[in-house]
Amino acid sequence: MIIVPDASVILKWVLEKGEGVEVSTALDLQSAFVAGELELQVPTLWKYEVGNVLGLKQPQLAGELMKALLDCELPEVPLTSNYCQAALKLMQEIKDVTFYDSCYHALAIQVRGVYVTADKRYLKSASRKGHISLLADWGLAK
Repeated sequence: MIIVPDASVILKWVLEKGEGVEVSTALDLQSAFVAGELELQVPTLWKYEVGNVLGLKQPQLAGELMKALLDCELPEVPLTSNYCQAALKLMQEIKDVTFYDSCYHALAIQVRGVYVTADKRYLKSASRKGHISLLADWGLAK
């Protein structure tokens, strides 16, 4: 199974420490990837989204945290014409969503994987399209 984690999940790997279902699940996902137990794919835009949040929320640590994430060498999928069209089509079908969110979701649909997000609002709007799971509900058994 291919998992497509979005920025809300990836950020939990470095920003949110402690207990909680989402943090624990995000760290489990990262550990499973590092151990070769599951495949991750991400759109190339993840770096810009995550870098933006780190620069705003943790300006003193942003460089170090971003380096740690880049060192994970997440498999990136570049934006092609077909992929872009699929993301734009999702934006038309799911009102009031960003191109960023639809890129993660379109990628999951194209690779027949699961888009994992902590964004409850997007999940509520897009769940009918399938290939999506809320981080708190995701598990290695799925």
